[in-house]
Amino acid sequence: MNLPDLTQARKRTKEKVVTELYNTNINARHIGIGKTYYVKTYGCQMNEHDTENLKAMLEEIGFQEVIDVEKADLVLLNTCSIRENAHNKAFGMLGRLKHLKETKKDLIIGVCGCMAQEESVATELLNKHKEVNFVFGTHNLHRLPDLVFEALSKDKKVIEVFSKEGTIVEKIPVKRENSYKAYVNIIYGCDKFCTYCIVPFTRGKQRSRMPKNIINEVKDLVHDGYQEVTLLGQNVNAYGKDLDINYGMEDLLRDVAKTNIPRIRFVTSHPWDFTDKMIDVIKEYPNIMPYIHLPVQSGSNRILKLMGRRYTKEEYITLFDKIRNKIPGCTISTDIIVGFPNETEEDFKETLSLVDYCKFDGAYSFIYSPREGTAAAKLEDKISIDEKEKRLYTLNEHLNKYFLESNKKVLNKIVPVLVEGRNEKGKLFGYTDTFKLINFNGEDNIIGTIVNVKVTDSKTWSLDGEIDG
Repeated sequence: MNLPDLTQARKRTKEKVVTELYNTNINARHIGIGKTYYVKTYGCQMNEHDTENLKAMLEEIGFQEVIDVEKADLVLLNTCSIRENAHNKAFGMLGRLKHLKETKKDLIIGVCGCMAQEESVATELLNKHKEVNFVFGTHNLHRLPDLVFEALSKDKKVIEVFSKEGTIVEKIPVKRENSYKAYVNIIYGCDKFCTYCIVPFTRGKQRSRMPKNIINEVKDLVHDGYQEVTLLGQNVNAYGKDLDINYGMEDLLRDVAKTNIPRIRFVTSHPWDFTDKMIDVIKEYPNIMPYIHLPVQSGSNRILKLMGRRYTKEEYITLFDKIRNKIPGCTISTDIIVGFPNETEEDFKETLSLVDYCKFDGAYSFIYSPREGTAAAKLEDKISIDEKEKRLYTLNEHLNKYFLESNKKVLNKIVPVLVEGRNEKGKLFGYTDTFKLINFNGEDNIIGTIVNVKVTDSKTWSLDGEIDG
């Protein structure tokens, strides 16, 4: 049994990252034959991509997927710890599974992901949730077949969570949820240690995949007809900083662009690591989409310093202006936290002034959520929840005004759209190159292709259109 240790997870050394190749335990190869599985995913795109690996490994050992949790023989929760809401949803699902297991005695329940890497969560799962059969973290995702084998063959709870800097495991099988859009991991972990964020503890230190492995994966996607790739990392802009080959994010973007995959996106970017060379490469290659997610978190220099963000409001604006001016038509979205411990009304007004200056094309806004083990969680907080909710409401009023303004700029224009499917109203939907959601009428045979669509109506969060020609 291995339980997480936040003290160990905090450590960073200069030891070289180890790269391993995935290998299935031969004893586990057929253990799932005749059984079904259900995976519930919480959190970010990296968790979504992890789930694609988890599903492929389960199917490799014989399990078959079902979409009804009550028909599953094995249920796996791939959890997120970034905010309290995701935390509560996962435990709420466990409560539901506990009741299900009362009538389905042989049900196997597993918990993995970032929550499993938290000391308090792992301890609670061990002591208070007898319904859970196995728990593992982010560093040993590739051991899922072995852990399922142990859970099925041993009459005891299996907990294997390692608090370490992390390795890289290549060639993990993947069951892609989409046949024309794909996620590709380029860097794992984070060394920024923003004071509110648990990710450096749950995902380990920054460690980049070798360029050739990434490029080969993208080339395979091109061969299979994929139209879009999203390069993933907790901080993609730090790519290559841990490699001794003088190769950074701008080099990777250029090499991925040269594979001729039609669309390239990347998330998430930390402003601190966003270089002029990156901007130049994005401008140079038309298949790198003119959309950048650039989290600012706050417009107050005092709060940014308390957050450990390593830049000022003025520095962020300089970068923002540089991107806007150098990349024609580029849209920029952001993340903003309100109610950070002891954020004053003046601090909040500074955030609003930043929003009014940048006029973001999109944003994710949140009330600060304390995470146990982070530096910010130790700060005394005298702001009432009512005040925080009021500030979030005011912030969203500002943001929504600019979202609509941004969408109106493309009214009556023709935009390239990757068609993704049909919405609940039966219309086709997809995203423009600048990551705007658009709905329109059309035939199924264009799903998975890039088509030109004329924008006929602009709303706050989406567009309406018609196929051009």
